[in-house]
Amino acid sequence: MEREELQKVFDQKCASGYDQQWSKLAPLRDALHLLIGAVLSGLRADARILCIGAGTGAEVIYLAEKFPGWRFVAVEPSAPMLDVCRRKAEENGIAARCEFHEGYLESLPPVEAFDAATSLLVSQFILDREARTGFFRGIAERLRPSGYLVNADLSSDSGPAVYHSLRDVWFRVMRAGDLTPEAIEKMRAAYDRDVALLPPDEVGGIISAAGFDAPIQFLQTGLVRAWYAQRT
Repeated sequence: MEREELQKVFDQKCASGYDQQWSKLAPLRDALHLLIGAVLSGLRADARILCIGAGTGAEVIYLAEKFPGWRFVAVEPSAPMLDVCRRKAEENGIAARCEFHEGYLESLPPVEAFDAATSLLVSQFILDREARTGFFRGIAERLRPSGYLVNADLSSDSGPAVYHSLRDVWFRVMRAGDLTPEAIEKMRAAYDRDVALLPPDEVGGIISAAGFDAPIQFLQTGLVRAWYAQRT
């Protein structure tokens, strides 16, 4: 899926109701945030964090509340999603520690290097492998030496039997989130057409090729896997 098409999809998701739509699946998100906090807990007290594809700001809010000295730059191409992110930051009293950039990583003006970056369920939409490597290379260039990348993407072992079995379980989880059968079928088609759902070792290889140490997987929840890596 091209960028413009993908952005329209997220613009049309009705950003104001996005969090409510996925509220029943919050335990998956909460587990990821809990472990991200543990991975990044050794950063300095005034760390600068880059959140790419920040969406409605869930990880920004979590990390800002857990680490009250950290500052954040939220990058999000969907204006409605970024508006929700900004409003939630204001409601939670953290807006003064946040900057909001509507656009993509490469359009973010040059700024002071970051201590860490998060990219949650973003790179899976980059179908071209070289472009995906370039995406992570762009993150590396924004980080301090030894700065952390935390990345989560849909990923599955390459064996078709394993993948199809796990995918069936995953869509049962999606049904628990009150998605209609029609929405589930659209999601199935999107996974086959618009998502680069690679085996975990291939995702790790792409990250390494972009200028990071070998990534360490620290979480799997269904089809979602998460890794952390340091800039070489």
